[in-house]
Amino acid sequence: MAPAHGCVYSETPVVGQIKLSSEHLMEPVTFSESGGIRYLHFGTELIQGAMRLRDPDEIYLEYNQQMMAWLLFLETKPGMRVAQLGLGTGALTKFQHRYCPAVKTTVVEFNPAVIVSARSMFFTPDDDRKLETLQADAKLFVKDKKYRDQFDAVQVDLYDAICDGPSASSLEFYKGCFNILKGPGVMTVNLFSRHKSFDVNLRNICEAFNNRVLLFPESHDCNVVAIAFKGPQLEAEWKDVSRRAKLILEKTGLPTNKWVSGISRENARQELKLSI
Repeated sequence: MAPAHGCVYSETPVVGQIKLSSEHLMEPVTFSESGGIRYLHFGTELIQGAMRLRDPDEIYLEYNQQMMAWLLFLETKPGMRVAQLGLGTGALTKFQHRYCPAVKTTVVEFNPAVIVSARSMFFTPDDDRKLETLQADAKLFVKDKKYRDQFDAVQVDLYDAICDGPSASSLEFYKGCFNILKGPGVMTVNLFSRHKSFDVNLRNICEAFNNRVLLFPESHDCNVVAIAFKGPQLEAEWKDVSRRAKLILEKTGLPTNKWVSGISRENARQELKLSI
């Protein structure tokens, strides 16, 4: 495989697809497999998600793993709510369902075929007390006043078949993400690092979140995950954040051991301590 504009191309043939009739034009959902990995596509060779068949609950892709970075800053507790905008293979959904039993996840996915494929091809669980799946437009969801100040964390991974940057990237959209967060609250967003959309999205995120934004280093597939904060000023010694990262690694297997050093190096004025 080789990256292109932050998307990963698959050299393996499509092995199946799901199409649903709809009043809206939806991208076809297709699949391929290679080396024990099942991939999700939207009718092109671009990879939209992946799952290791022998470990379906693992978050396989590095940038997907980093979308869980809100765990570094928020303690999970009963009543906590997470909004996941974009379902993909359900990697984040499955992980939270298994490892964060106190958390209720609300998934917002526009394409019903993606919801079907996540459950049938990628083993995402059906809705229960910990999981709510909405077939809805994320841009409208974040504008809905009933969701204002309702979520502790928001995960944003919204891409279409073309992968020409995030499909929701406006200042209005990111202000909506800010509004549905509680304070304290954390948003993680998957961005393309080597694409013209990166500067636009980062600028809008920074404006919506009052410049309280950190970046992970670029991952191997040219993705960069941004972390944005709402609520009181956050200050902590990196050694304390590292202890939290180690605890997450021990409990979940997430490879958090490199997160703290990567974030502290990548962001200006964060070398000595976390201050955001």
